[in-house]
Amino acid sequence: MASNTTVMNSGDDRDKDKRRDDPWSSPEQGPPDLDEALNKMRDQLRGIFGGKGGGGQGGGGRSGGGPGISSGVIGMAVVVLLAIWLFAGIYQVDEKERGVILRLGKYHETVGPGLHWNPLLIDQRFTVLVTQEQDYSSRGLMLTQDENIVEVPISVQYNIPDPKAFILNVKDPITSLKHATDSALRHVVGSTKSNNVLSDGRELMAEETKQRLQTYLDSYQTGIAITRVNILKAEPPSAVKSAFDDVIAAKEDKERFVNEAEAYANGIVPESRGKAQRILQEAIGYRDRLIAEALGDAQRFDQLFIEYRKAPKVTRERLYLDAVEQVMKNSSKILVDVEGGNNMMYLPLDKLASQSSAQETSASAQPELASKIAREVLDQLRREQSRSRRSEGR
Repeated sequence: MASNTTVMNSGDDRDKDKRRDDPWSSPEQGPPDLDEALNKMRDQLRGIFGGKGGGGQGGGGRSGGGPGISSGVIGMAVVVLLAIWLFAGIYQVDEKERGVILRLGKYHETVGPGLHWNPLLIDQRFTVLVTQEQDYSSRGLMLTQDENIVEVPISVQYNIPDPKAFILNVKDPITSLKHATDSALRHVVGSTKSNNVLSDGRELMAEETKQRLQTYLDSYQTGIAITRVNILKAEPPSAVKSAFDDVIAAKEDKERFVNEAEAYANGIVPESRGKAQRILQEAIGYRDRLIAEALGDAQRFDQLFIEYRKAPKVTRERLYLDAVEQVMKNSSKILVDVEGGNNMMYLPLDKLASQSSAQETSASAQPELASKIAREVLDQLRREQSRSRRSEGR
């Protein structure tokens, strides 16, 4: 009991000492002076950071109360700083972006879209647009293969499929892209003539520039992929623009004339080929007809020769009558043989009227043939008359 009493007494003594030191514990004492309160707070702060607490006015503060207050403030500060550090490490990556994380300066991972957390001051993060196509444009004066100066504008569309290479391999990949574009375009323009640069050669130039530019970027390992290269309308320098315009106009006129000539040829050549084919077919038909007629005449002559050998007089008489019939059917004059040697000529006017139009065309084409046949017929008639007279005289 004695020991318990002693402990209780010592506790009461400490409480009394605290009440004596605490200016707010005495009901008789009024509120402390502002300077005294500031001095006590300064002493407590000194105790937190390892300083010595000095006595204030009105009895001063004891150093024994400092450590309890310091540990509470430090704990609260640590909790607040820890909460701020935790919340500061939360971030969001957009759907079209990717995040590259460096931990203590070394590549750690590449994160996709969504919410993520990385420790602040330990990890560094870089966000890169990977799905959205970006555009870069430039223009400049360049020398062509035929030593002409032209101003060529270019537009490059690209994306970034490899964000790690884009962030880590090259210090400034966009600047490298610009330099590589200028180098590739100058190489292509320098190996192309000015007419192709200014007119219809831009598509081939754009494709070649794209391939060369992608080769440069792959060798640098920039992580950039070129999707399209557009070479816009190139223009000559202003001092010689009028001369270039005249050249382009002359080239357009040449192409127009060539197209017109090709259109005319496409219309004339098939027609001429058709006419040539028709003439060829007519010639083949005429040849076949003549050959057939000749073969028919030869066969007819062979048959007549056989009949002539059987009956020469009858055959001659029949040939004579056939010849006269063939001659007289196209003639407008008819000779009538009368016994006694007198010949009378009969002129059929109705037949002359009907055959006048046909004779105008046929007589002009074959006058000599008709006269020859007429002479042969007259000679044949005279010979027959003379033979008949000689037979009568006998």
